[in-house]
Amino acid sequence: MAKIIYTLTDEAPLLATHSLLPIIEAFTSAAGVEVETRDISLAGRILAAFNDVLPDAQRVPDALAELGELAKTPEANIIKLPNISASVPQLEAAIAELNAQGYDLPSYAEADADAKARYDAVKGSAVNPVLREGNSDRRAPLAVKNYARKHPHSMGAWSADSKTEIATMARDDFRSNEQSVVMPEADTLRIQLVDTAGDVTVLKDDLKVLQGEVVDATVLRAASLDAFLADQVARAKEMGVLFSVHLKATMMKVSDPVIFGHVVRAFFPKTFATYGEELNAAGLNGNNGLGAILAGLEGLEKGDEIKASIGAELADGPALAMVNSDKGITNLHVPSDVIVDASMPAMIRIGGKMWGPDGKEADTLAVIPDSSYAGVYQAVVDDCKANGAYDPVTMGSVPNVGLMAQAAEEYGSHNKTFEITQNGKVQVVTASGEVLMEHDVAPGDIWRACQTKDAPIRDWVKLTVTRARVSGTPAIFWLDDERAHDRNLIALVKKYLEDHDTEGLDISIMSPVEATKASVERIRRGEDTISVTGNVLRDYNTDLFPILEVGTSAKMLSVVPLMNGGGLFETGAGGSAPKHVQQLLQENYLRWDSLGEFLALAESLQHLARSTGNSRAGVLGAALDAATGTLLNEDKSPARRVGQTDNRGSHAWLAVFWAEELAKQTDDAELAAAFGPVATELRAQADAIAAELIDVQGSPVDLGGYYRPDAGKTDAVMRPSTTLNGIITRLASPGA
Repeated sequence: MAKIIYTLTDEAPLLATHSLLPIIEAFTSAAGVEVETRDISLAGRILAAFNDVLPDAQRVPDALAELGELAKTPEANIIKLPNISASVPQLEAAIAELNAQGYDLPSYAEADADAKARYDAVKGSAVNPVLREGNSDRRAPLAVKNYARKHPHSMGAWSADSKTEIATMARDDFRSNEQSVVMPEADTLRIQLVDTAGDVTVLKDDLKVLQGEVVDATVLRAASLDAFLADQVARAKEMGVLFSVHLKATMMKVSDPVIFGHVVRAFFPKTFATYGEELNAAGLNGNNGLGAILAGLEGLEKGDEIKASIGAELADGPALAMVNSDKGITNLHVPSDVIVDASMPAMIRIGGKMWGPDGKEADTLAVIPDSSYAGVYQAVVDDCKANGAYDPVTMGSVPNVGLMAQAAEEYGSHNKTFEITQNGKVQVVTASGEVLMEHDVAPGDIWRACQTKDAPIRDWVKLTVTRARVSGTPAIFWLDDERAHDRNLIALVKKYLEDHDTEGLDISIMSPVEATKASVERIRRGEDTISVTGNVLRDYNTDLFPILEVGTSAKMLSVVPLMNGGGLFETGAGGSAPKHVQQLLQENYLRWDSLGEFLALAESLQHLARSTGNSRAGVLGAALDAATGTLLNEDKSPARRVGQTDNRGSHAWLAVFWAEELAKQTDDAELAAAFGPVATELRAQADAIAAELIDVQGSPVDLGGYYRPDAGKTDAVMRPSTTLNGIITRLASPGA
C-alpha cells in the first residue's frame, strides 16, 4: 500500500487535523493509499527528548528523528503542517502543562546542563532543518489567485506623507561584518575564542564541512546595537509614531531573543540602570520580553518600585505598537508575538500602520536591527508611499524558489551562535590550524557561523531553471554583491547555470533591494516574477507577497522536492494559529483555513501516483484540486464570526465537492461507482450537516490542554456533526 505521512503539530493546525484527517483517511483508503500520522508537536518533541528518563507508559517515539531519516529516501511523502518554533516562554508554558498532566519533567529555568541541552534542541526552529532535505518551490495556485481577483481582500490606504519607515543598523551588524569562504576540500573546523591574554576557549569543535561548502562567520556588536536602539526610541518619540521591533525569535532561536533583550533594555534604560542588578539576578534581563519581567516582579523585594518605574518609562517614551491593545500586550511583551515575516506584511497591508495603545492605527517606526534584509521592506514602503496600495484584482505574483536544504545559511546557525563573554578574537580554524576567519569581539557581542552545502546550491539552481521553464516567468536571484556570503553564491550560481539549458529564459541576479524594486514594479503591471532567494528571504518573501496578493500566506502551495527523490509538502504559515485557538476556546469557532492542507494533499497524491504508479492516487489528487477550486468559488472557506461556516464546515463542504468530483470523473470507473452514492448522500445531507456544525458554536469549550490537548475531548469538539461522522465512517469501513 502506498503511504503518506501526515504530521500532527500544534495549535489551530492540530485542531483542524482532528476534523479533516478522518475525511482524508476515508477518501484515500478507497484508492489504496495509506495515511499515517507522526507527532512532531512541541509537546511531542519535549517528551521524545526525555524518553530515557520517563516511565514506559509515558514514552513517545522520536517522530522528528524518524522523519528526518525518511526525508533522505526516495520513498518520503510527508505532509508537514505549521508547528510551534518555540520561544523560551512557549517552551516553559508547554513544560508546565505537561507537568500538570503528570509528566515529571524539570523546569527550563532550573534544568541541569543535560536537561537544558535537551530543551535547547527542542526550542526554536527544531523541525524545519531536520525535514528540509530539499529546496522550496512556493507559489499561489491559480485557483487561489483567481479567487483573490474576484473577491479582493481589504487593503489599507497609503499616503505620500506617511511617517512610517524602517530603521536598521548602518554598521557593526551581521551584514557588514560578514566573512565567507568556500571550502577547497573537506575538513573539520574549530571555533575558538582567543582572549586578550592569549588563552583559548573552544566554542565549537569537530565541525565537519564538505568540499565546496560555503562557510560564513559574522558578529553583531553589542555596543553599536545599544547605541542604535537608544537612537530609535528617541527618534520614534520625536517623530510622534509608534515604536516597534521586528525580529525572528522563533527560527533565530539563539541570536534574536538576545537582540530582543537589548531592545527591551533600550526602551527602559532608567529602570535597568536603577534595578538591573535585581532584575538580572532574577533572570529578568528582557530576553523573554516585558511580559516575563512583569510576571516575575511579584517575587522581588522591590517589585512594586520596578513596576512603577516601568510604568513611568512607558508613559514618558514613544507609544509602543501593540499586539493586543485591549489587553495591554505590547510589541515588547513576548519575543515570539511579533515575527518579522508576518508582522511587516501585515503593517504594509493596512497602510503602513500598527495598532497603538489607544486601540487606533498609527504610523510606525519599524526597527529591524540587522540590515541584511531590512532594505526589502523599505523598498516596498517607498513604493507604496509613491504609488499607493497594491490592488489584489490586478497585481501580479511573486512565487519563490528558496535555498533551504540541509539547514542552509542563517537557519543552520543555532549551534554556532554565541553571546561573547570577554574581549578577544573569535576564530574559525581548520584541522591543520589555519585561521579561515576572525573577528575582534567584546562582551555582549553576538557571533555566529553558518554553513551552506554545495549540493543544495546546485539543486537550487536546477529548481530555478525548471520553474522558469515551466512557468515562462522571469527569475531573479536575490543576491547582494556587497555581502561576503552572497558574493560566493553569485559565483557559484553563474557557474552552475552553465550546466543547464537556459536558452530563452530570463534569469538575472540583483541585490535584494533592487530585486524588490523590480518585482513590485512588475506586479503593479500585473506581471509575475520568481524570487530566487536564500533561506531567510524565502521565509520573508513567502509571507510578504502572498499577504499582499491573496490576503494570507496560508493559501500558498509549498512543495519541497527532496534531493533524494521524495517529497515534502508544506501547508502554509501558522502565525495566526494562537489567535484562532483562543477564539475556539471562547466561542467554539475555529477560523483556521485548511486550504494549505488541501493544496498540499493534492500535490502529495499526485507525487505518489508518479513515484509508485498508483494511478488512483493521481485521480484522487486531481479530484481534490477541482474540489478545492469549487470550494473557493462557492465561498465555503471559513468566515470570521460565530454563526457562519468555520473550519469544520469548510471540511464538510470539501467532502461534498471531493466526492462529487470523484463520482463524475471518467478515468477510474470503480472509483466513480464507489463515490457516487457517497456524493449523493453528502449533497442530500449538506444542510443538515451545516446546521449541526453551526448549532454548537457560541460557547466555551475544554480541550484538556493547549500544547497537548486531550484527543477525546478535541475529537468531540472538532467532529460535532453525527450525520457527517456517520457518512465518513461508512466510507472508511464499507463492510461495517
